[in-house]
Amino acid sequence: MLRFLPVMTGVFLSAASVLTHAADTTFPDAQASDPALLKWMVGAPPPADRTLRFEDGSYFRFPAMRWSVSNFRQLMPTVNVSRGLGAPSPLARQLDARIDSLPVVPSGASQALSWRQTLNATYTDGILVLHRGTVVYERYFGVLKDDGQHAAMSVTKSVVGTLGAMLVADGTLDANKKIVEYVPELAHSAFGSATLRQVLDMTTALDFSEDYADPNAEVWAHAQAGNPLPKPKDYNGPRSYFEFLQTVRQQGEHGQAFGYKTVNTDVLGWVIARATGRNVAQLLSERIWSRLGSEQDAYFSVDSIGTPFAGGGFNAGLRDLGRFGEMLRNNGRFNGQQIVPEAVVSDIRQGGDKRAFAKAGYSQLQGWSYRSMWWVTHNPDGAFMARGVHGQSIYIDPKAEMVIVRFASHPIAGNAANDGVTLPAYAALAQYLKTTR
Repeated sequence: MLRFLPVMTGVFLSAASVLTHAADTTFPDAQASDPALLKWMVGAPPPADRTLRFEDGSYFRFPAMRWSVSNFRQLMPTVNVSRGLGAPSPLARQLDARIDSLPVVPSGASQALSWRQTLNATYTDGILVLHRGTVVYERYFGVLKDDGQHAAMSVTKSVVGTLGAMLVADGTLDANKKIVEYVPELAHSAFGSATLRQVLDMTTALDFSEDYADPNAEVWAHAQAGNPLPKPKDYNGPRSYFEFLQTVRQQGEHGQAFGYKTVNTDVLGWVIARATGRNVAQLLSERIWSRLGSEQDAYFSVDSIGTPFAGGGFNAGLRDLGRFGEMLRNNGRFNGQQIVPEAVVSDIRQGGDKRAFAKAGYSQLQGWSYRSMWWVTHNPDGAFMARGVHGQSIYIDPKAEMVIVRFASHPIAGNAANDGVTLPAYAALAQYLKTTR
């Protein structure tokens, strides 16, 4: 089943079109669906059967979406995240060819794949591995190049969550205050009675379904509100993310259980903008992106009034997300400066409420927790992750001194389709780096 599709991309496709597409569970493999081989959007103009459009949803139907995730800026309105005017921070390189043949046993499998085979199995578009800050592995596939940008999907949440945690650390925000104290417009929504910490850790109790099998799920209304295209003449619903958030109702008691809902991060984005006078794109540039020595600007998709999609609209270069991950591995320090307070990184690494997380029922993530919009493994290496649909990830393993950044375009959105391969692959690489380098 395709999950999180319109929310992660900040667009609206009809429920019928997604459900029809989701019913087809047979997909071409990574080689057959290679967007460069299929020549999407090549030509002036491209042939009709290779032309993709935002307005009709064709751009996000598999396998076309394998082209689109590396080219969102061509198809939809965006706002820039400036890298600043300084020189890029250099990344040392010492590529290790042995990684390709590293054996990986997927969950439930009896035979190993090679590391290189796992990349094809999970429709990888780009992958970067840093060990002690040095690039030891880097590959690109399809239409993604080293100077390109790729949709980060819900990795965006962890980036925005980091900003929120920084504002808590410097006293701009108080994690124990209720959301209504920052955004009075949310007083009559579910968020009005929730604390900022409950939003950051997604323990809010919301009457909000992200079940795409249900055409009446609230996620469809959220997607339509965030769609930047003109609304139908008879449309009377919310026309922006801000307007939609005011309609979300409470179901249950806040603070009791983890519930992964994209709208939490949209609320955090609104709180950040209200408290700082900067939207998340501007603040990310000022506080982090321009200080990392990034190679490229990044960008967010936006709604019809230019609001950055805090829940999943971030797009960036692979190496720059590697810099971001390496900064966090080094307790917030990078490029000769303390960018994120060490206390923020320490708090994230300690994780959230395991009992609340367990109630969500993630069978492949037993023993994990969620803190400030980061997924915390609590494994012996203390690894923590940013995760996004279709296979996006930042995996930080402090004990192995390793950072992995992965972009992908798996035809199935839910991470369960990737985790059985990617999580064992990350663990195998961590063990290799700890014992052989």
